[in-house]
Amino acid sequence: MIRRTGLAAIALVLGVSSVQAKVIGTFGTTYRITERDALAEIEERARQVDWNKVLDKRKVENYQGPPDKASLPRAKRNRSFPVDMTYTTEIDVPDGKGGILYPKGYTFNPLDYVIYPKTLVVIDGTDPEQVKWFAASEYDKRLDVTLLLTEGSFGAVSKRISRPLFYADSKMIERLKLKAVPSVIKQKGRLMEVTEVALPVGKAKAASRSSQDKKGAQ
Repeated sequence: MIRRTGLAAIALVLGVSSVQAKVIGTFGTTYRITERDALAEIEERARQVDWNKVLDKRKVENYQGPPDKASLPRAKRNRSFPVDMTYTTEIDVPDGKGGILYPKGYTFNPLDYVIYPKTLVVIDGTDPEQVKWFAASEYDKRLDVTLLLTEGSFGAVSKRISRPLFYADSKMIERLKLKAVPSVIKQKGRLMEVTEVALPVGKAKAASRSSQDKKGAQ
């Protein structure tokens, strides 16, 4: 069973913005589902909700991500590098029992407490070639993968990729030390490993770059 303290620690260090939320994965003690009747009741209630009234579909489709998103360039070469997730708390973190789990100013590495099961893939949603690459990759078929956008329209990208979309805000990008996209992030021991993936340059972009190089040489 995954320890709740470790998951709470991960929650502090990694933040992900979706259309409606800033959480990733499941935080808190997890249990095997044994009461199927309770689950069926939740599903039944969900089916009874008129989600068109709850959500403004146009706002969702036009959503462009959090205000503190950051633009990243396309990766120029394949490379991997480790990231130390050691973190100093900015607030007192409660333990849910009226006490303090981690006091403000406490420094720790959350990966000392938990194995992070997710693989994060970060792309620029405004780059059609990156969206196409993800849709054709093994990551699009894996349940353990979370897709994050640095930029791009939720509606436009969701039409190409039939899976939940999230956004990486500037704070998350800074903590993971991301410099380029696409990037694939996963745990490796006590560290997170970031792998930048260099995509082939499309013919149109190659021609445009060649033209710019010629102009610069004149």
